[in-house]
Amino acid sequence: MSGNAAGVPAAVHSLTAREREVLALVGEGLTNAEIAERLFLAETTAKTHVHRVMGKLQARDRVQAALIANRAGLV
Repeated sequence: MSGNAAGVPAAVHSLTAREREVLALVGEGLTNAEIAERLFLAETTAKTHVHRVMGKLQARDRVQAALIANRAGLV
């Protein structure tokens, strides 16, 4: 995963506004169901957003995505 010195992948800047919102909520430790409730989405839609964000960031798991969100200042 390439990025800047602070450990933030360049891909963070390519995320859509909704994807950044979802990443921030992952960074807060929310589940897919909680993200869906917070954003007024179906749980499957929230799951899709999380999956796409993790793919774009090449995050191995939600914990790594949460760390990225924190380093990017989204949390």
